[in-house]
Amino acid sequence: MTRTACLTAIALLAFAFGHAHAQGPPDAAPLALVADRVFDGQNMQTGWVVVVRGQRIEGAGPAASTSPAGARTIKLAGMTLMPGLIEGHSHLLLHPYNETPWNDQVAREPLALRVARAVGHAERTLMAGITTVRDLGTEGAGYADVGLKRAIDEGIVPGPRMIVAGPAMVATGSYGPKGRTTAGARTEKHDQRSRSTSSVGSLKSRAAAGVRSRRMRRRRKGCAAPLKRVLKQSSTATTVRLRCGR
Repeated sequence: MTRTACLTAIALLAFAFGHAHAQGPPDAAPLALVADRVFDGQNMQTGWVVVVRGQRIEGAGPAASTSPAGARTIKLAGMTLMPGLIEGHSHLLLHPYNETPWNDQVAREPLALRVARAVGHAERTLMAGITTVRDLGTEGAGYADVGLKRAIDEGIVPGPRMIVAGPAMVATGSYGPKGRTTAGARTEKHDQRSRSTSSVGSLKSRAAAGVRSRRMRRRRKGCAAPLKRVLKQSSTATTVRLRCGR
């Protein structure tokens, strides 16, 4: 089995999963994927079939006992299927810094351009076999990740499931493009109110990252205190990433 064949099979499973997740009704006709091998997360299996129905991968197991009646079969000769991958730290609204420096992406690229590029990133991510991403911050693009997540969920564009964070919380005078001074993090109440209506599933904070003054650097040791207050009061954040200092 070649690496290309394996990745192609992963991509096909990812596409079937992503397409069903976005568009398929629960009672849709089942789709049976038959490959030479199926990796179940622990062992390599032969003679197995993977069944996709509606919004879910319904099952995987020996073909004789797993294939439902009336299923449409796709044979993947010479290929291996495996579960969709989960990516834990992505930024779909950014692109490689050797193409455009981070500072220029955040401060100069139009929002519409960044969103259009992110749509392509989402599709390529799914076709690489990644069916879930945790996107940790839009880096200056506001809640564009929430809109992208909604477009994927509604079947408008292909992409993986997204757990999004929206804009990160930052301290005054800290993380931001060169030549610009951050006006300070949103107040805790405002931040919780915004996040409660934006469908974010993660909270990212850079409490003192990249600070630009000695006074701010001396305050790094106590940077987690305001975050703890936010987390104690907030009921919307399901994932937390604390970053104090660089």
